[in-house]
Amino acid sequence: MVRRPHRPVTSREVARYLLRAPRNAQRDIAFRKAIRQIPRGKVATYGQVAAAAGYPLYHRQVAQLLRSSPVGSLPWQRVLGSGGAIKLRGEAALEQRMRLEMEGVRFRGKCVDMEAHQHRFRPWQFEG
Repeated sequence: MVRRPHRPVTSREVARYLLRAPRNAQRDIAFRKAIRQIPRGKVATYGQVAAAAGYPLYHRQVAQLLRSSPVGSLPWQRVLGSGGAIKLRGEAALEQRMRLEMEGVRFRGKCVDMEAHQHRFRPWQFEG
């Protein structure tokens, strides 16, 4: 029997493994709380929301939560892709841009001006 040598495990793989949390309602509650902290006229990325909620590698789950949430329950338009890009397609993307512009958010081409409108999460907002 021939054994193949193991591929070395990268530090990124170890970090992903260690930061993985079981799927539960507690994580979704933390995501919702973070999203509700984003004030009118400000935006945050999926990754920033996940990190602020305590799950730094769960940006895709933030998107899933927003997709599955009832209409009007969260300010979904304030959550964007990295660099301020709108990740939705078609009419949903147009609606998100329109909602953000109505809140006073400025765009540089297809992306939000993140220097002017990025929300900075504060750790004490999530205690208790």
